[in-house]
Amino acid sequence: MKYTSSEANKLLKEKNDLLQKLLKKESLVSEFVVSLGENPESVRPDYSYQDTQAKIQQLEKEIRTIKHAINVFNTTTVIPEYDLTIDEMLVLIPQLTKNKSKLERMASMLPKQRKQSDYYRTSNIVEYTYANFDIATVEEDYLKLTKELAKAQTALDTINNTVTFDIPIE
Repeated sequence: MKYTSSEANKLLKEKNDLLQKLLKKESLVSEFVVSLGENPESVRPDYSYQDTQAKIQQLEKEIRTIKHAINVFNTTTVIPEYDLTIDEMLVLIPQLTKNKSKLERMASMLPKQRKQSDYYRTSNIVEYTYANFDIATVEEDYLKLTKELAKAQTALDTINNTVTFDIPIE
């Protein structure tokens, strides 16, 4: 069946949720406590080890199949505007985000600002911190990087929501 990356990731989450619920249910019903004098058959929970293991194995196989299809899609699909695969773009976006945070911090500095003294250190010496760069240039770079990051995220979102690939599951 054909899926977009976005749909495939939702399907993967659904299968992982089903597996977790099944494992939790198994842990609750695979053993039970009976009081002395109580008939064990009257309180025995409904549980089939063989059926449960078969369901677990089927879900795990589907999860592997979906993850593999997503990985193949991510490593072979190129985002045209960037000439990068999705896999590479998933590395680029966090790098851009990290650089954006750094530039945001630098752009918000004052050219000269009084250094805050440490709580444990008292001194009558007044110290200043100076920006050792052109703040206006950093602000320009910050704005450019913000636009580039938005463009990259939009390009990735477009591919993830429009291009389909096959996942061989029922």
